[in-house]
Parts: sequence; C-alpha cells; structure tokens
Amino acid sequence: MYKTKGHTMAWATARHILVATEEECKALKAQIENGLSFEEAATLNSKCPSGRKGGDLGRFGPGQMVPEFDKAVFTGDVGVLYGPIKTQFGYHLLEVTGRG
Repeated sequence: MYKTKGHTMAWATARHILVATEEECKALKAQIENGLSFEEAATLNSKCPSGRKGGDLGRFGPGQMVPEFDKAVFTGDVGVLYGPIKTQFGYHLLEVTGRG
C-alpha cells in the first residue's frame, strides 16, 4: 500500500501498448485476442519506453497516470484487455495485472 498524509490508498499494476492511431490499436487488440502475446505486441509496437519491458508499467497509485488511463485501471476488472483508450499521448491497449 502507498501512504499519503497518513492515509493508505489503493495501488495497481498494469501493462499497456501505446500507438498513434485508433485503427492500429484495434488491429493489435484483435491480434492479441487471437493469440499474439501481449508482451510481444508491446515489444514490437508500443511507442512508450515500457514497450521494452512488454508494456509493464509497474506499481502505481491513483492519480499517477492521465485521467482516462487512471479510470480504466482503478475501475476495470483485473486481467481484461481494454482499449482503445484515447489520451493526449495516443491510443492505448491496457491490461490491469493486479490491484490492492
């Protein structure tokens, strides 16, 4: 758990793939749903430096990511592939890998 001002708050772990277009994001989502590993898709396609780690973003708390991303991470189910999620950076595929 993270501590802020004496309060314990939630945390999450997630991985994502960042691409420039909604079409590219939808195509990658279909490939992953048809068997391509998330890690391989991230390594080959993500525009984010996390792509080198299979899209792994590590552990973070609410408010540490952009609002659209934060909402999906802290309200969506663990282990589900979400996207396209549009942010100021582009289009994301997102999977929450843990939460507590």
